[in-house]
Amino acid sequence: MSEPERRAIEPFVDDPPLVSVVTVCLNAAAYLEQTIQSVLAQDYPRIEYIVKDGGSTDGTLEILRQYEHRLRWISEPDRGTADAINRAFELSRGEIFAFLNADDVYLPGAISAAVDHFRENPESAVVYGDASWIDEAGDPVAPYPVRGFDAARLAYECFICQPASFLRREAFRNVGGLDPELDVTFDYELWMRLSRTYEMCHFSRRLAYSRMHPGSKTLGQRSRVFRQTFEILRRHYGYVPFDWIYGALCYRADRRDQFFEPLEPSILRYLESLPAGLSVNRKRMGRYLAEWFSIMSWGGLRRRIRSHF
Repeated sequence: MSEPERRAIEPFVDDPPLVSVVTVCLNAAAYLEQTIQSVLAQDYPRIEYIVKDGGSTDGTLEILRQYEHRLRWISEPDRGTADAINRAFELSRGEIFAFLNADDVYLPGAISAAVDHFRENPESAVVYGDASWIDEAGDPVAPYPVRGFDAARLAYECFICQPASFLRREAFRNVGGLDPELDVTFDYELWMRLSRTYEMCHFSRRLAYSRMHPGSKTLGQRSRVFRQTFEILRRHYGYVPFDWIYGALCYRADRRDQFFEPLEPSILRYLESLPAGLSVNRKRMGRYLAEWFSIMSWGGLRRRIRSHF
């Protein structure tokens, strides 16, 4: 793939720039208050906080009413998370834009650190930091596997933690916002589009906690995650790598969530991944064969199996 032409970013109009944070929710009362408090406790002086509710019936609206003097909220039907974020974006005014899930949490100083990094890297349309996974109770589970930015690597994995990322408003608007047809992989697909024309920059500071629990879309809708990931990888790169093929086959066979219940190596699934991957990658069979044989070599297979233990 040829190096895309990079699009320039306009300087901030205001200093300090206004930062708009959006949280969308539906029946999120279990975690929403902690999320709200993590935004309102930030030390940055210019934050616009908008919560877009999809019509909750579980006590979410009562929580929002408690904080309505410090944030703006609206409750109305929408087409899903991506559509709700797009709608909230249109209500916002900040030169920097971020969306924080209703079960995720900012760490102290996260927004100030992101703005400072934008100032240090004025050519960047996206800056993102490190993050950790937490469980249902808020206890640490593991570091999020964030990587330094590599546009080519996005064709294989999503290494940007969404709650630890901040975007320039003009870039989000110019690429068309989120795809409302996607309800679980919309952030990954957004990074793909942004990476084609904008600079994106990682910096080494932990900014957020990303909560993993059975009710989250990532774990609770695994089949949909795999299906939509296949779709966006084919759309943008014309190819679905081995790891996604193999992970989908393992999930179909054992229904393990591959997070709290780690993926278990299976020779049968490795063998099954050859015809399955060739079928998915009909226009890139040669590439998939080469990837598959590199993994199914004795040394490659041993390294894969060892990595799971």
